[in-house]
Amino acid sequence: MIFKFDRRDFPDRARAGETCWLLSNGLAGYMSTTGAFSVTRCDQGILIAAQSPSRRYCLVHRLSERLETGNGRVYLSSQDFADGEGEDGTPYLKSFTVDGIPVWEYEAEGVEVRRSCAIAPGANASAVIYDVNNLSGSPCRLTVRPVLQFSQKGETPPKPPELVFDKSRGEVTGEGLRLFVRSTSPLEGTKPRYETLLYLEDQSDGRRESGFAVSVFTASLDVPAGEKLRLELVFSDEPTDLSATGITDALFRRRREIMEGCGLKDRVARELAWAADAFLAKRPCCDGKTIIAGYPYFADWGRDTMIALPGCTMTTGNYEDAKSIIRTFLKFERDGLVPNLFPEGGDEPRYNTADAALLLICTLWYYYLGTGDAEFVKEAYPVMKRIISAYRHGTHHSIHMDADGLISAGAGLDQVTWMDVCVDGILPTPRHGKPVEINAYWYNALRVMAALAPLAGEDGGEYDKLASLVRESFLEKFWMEDRGCLRDVISGSSADEQIRCNQIWALTMPFTMLEPEQERRVLNTVYRHLYTSRGLRTLSPEDPEFHPVYQGSQRERDMAYHQGTVWPYPLGAWYRAYLKVNGGTPEAAARVREWLAPMEDILREGCVGQIPEIYDGLEPRRSKGCFAQAWSVAELLRVYAELERIERSDREAE
Repeated sequence: MIFKFDRRDFPDRARAGETCWLLSNGLAGYMSTTGAFSVTRCDQGILIAAQSPSRRYCLVHRLSERLETGNGRVYLSSQDFADGEGEDGTPYLKSFTVDGIPVWEYEAEGVEVRRSCAIAPGANASAVIYDVNNLSGSPCRLTVRPVLQFSQKGETPPKPPELVFDKSRGEVTGEGLRLFVRSTSPLEGTKPRYETLLYLEDQSDGRRESGFAVSVFTASLDVPAGEKLRLELVFSDEPTDLSATGITDALFRRRREIMEGCGLKDRVARELAWAADAFLAKRPCCDGKTIIAGYPYFADWGRDTMIALPGCTMTTGNYEDAKSIIRTFLKFERDGLVPNLFPEGGDEPRYNTADAALLLICTLWYYYLGTGDAEFVKEAYPVMKRIISAYRHGTHHSIHMDADGLISAGAGLDQVTWMDVCVDGILPTPRHGKPVEINAYWYNALRVMAALAPLAGEDGGEYDKLASLVRESFLEKFWMEDRGCLRDVISGSSADEQIRCNQIWALTMPFTMLEPEQERRVLNTVYRHLYTSRGLRTLSPEDPEFHPVYQGSQRERDMAYHQGTVWPYPLGAWYRAYLKVNGGTPEAAARVREWLAPMEDILREGCVGQIPEIYDGLEPRRSKGCFAQAWSVAELLRVYAELERIERSDREAE
């Protein structure tokens, strides 16, 4: 897909600053600015270099670009500063296009400038290319001033960094970090020039609204009248022979491989396959792959990884990376749990999740169905057995099976489901007890164990027997006949009967417990209370605890996070549930296609080509939170794959 914006879309700097773009390098490093070529978040930059998913550094924060002609000087870049001043290149911006890479076209004083950006697959190296066509009748000069931060991503430094530029080596050092610069034009050292940047998006979210940065060198391109010349810049965290053109070509090859190799025909689906690839990253500590939960804020989290894994890998036929990711988490199983967070250094991983280990078993089932790889099942089976045993007999965070076969989890300030906010000692959604989706995952895991046991030379009858008890208890205790839906949790509190989106996963796991008519009623109840074209609400608007807007301070945002805020990722399960309940017919697929009609607009809004983390609960119009979220992309990509499967089967049956 080609996403193109012009002056009608970007009438001013503020509007152009609401749109952003993202390119990642497969290491958890990335580059991102706005359509105005500004940074409106402290986590954006031209080069965010990754040593690991949890250790990323903002080296090049932004580029300041000044064009000098016979008629004066203008900025092509844009930026808001804390003192109220700013650069504004949007009056000269003719178009902004994203088709794999972002491209801007400017016209100022008879000079045309085309800027493009790219990042190197598999390396912390980013490229910026300028093509300057001087039609002004007099010489012109483009001066690019890289603005550097040299701080850990998201941690704006308390003071401007002290940096040293070595022209002979094209190297900047400081704060224990290094930046290497390659340029087709000479680099010139300058006196440090300090900036205090204003982060408008962070400001609106109650985050730190400003941050320091500094520039210590420039690159300039002189273009005689009537000529067209190019300036290429490459920024990297270690010496490299890569050229800007080579980086761009490599990225296009990667995009072509992903889109042609995903096996999907729909152009939105292919774009989502490319979006999904942005979240795959290496995790050096275990020599394997992982999934970044979301850009620009998050690293790799166990729960998010397990939810996103089927869509980000197996849906597109990428079973090799799926296997690597699963193996990464198998290695770190402890006491029947898998990590929710991988810290760096000598610290232990955090295991505060009740769902990730159960979902790991589900991903192994999907992997086996797609590959028939019995040897990997045998390798994983001992870990799977330990998970089931730990849940039965009890493990950390009060996770244990009661006499009724259902799983109970959480106590005190524990938050072990995905609705995991704890703010100032307050749990807006405690869900201690027996959460509905955890028990749906538990039943599914037991059935998977029974099905895979023979591959490991074992009898799965015990798992089937326990699963039958779980189903009986689940139907008795979760089903609300009068309301036509499931309780959200069994805890003995008023929260038990809140209408939330968590019940939708009781319909979409490979093995489920409800009768067909019950599934239909759940689907309809969720639709009436929670469905929007952007995602599912986390709480019914009829509930007195419903929060219509996600904004303000950290506390205000956290109180709304799972109390009505719309999340795109459960929408994938709702569409799959609709297809299932309606027999997977071509007519059902056509109806889902109609519901998905806004997807192209969703991909245009916010981060171009991506799906965000959340929207407001009442009027979900503008994306919020992470501008690119792995499980949002992955779950909706699964829907497109299922639609193509149904449509293909229908054609073959004719």
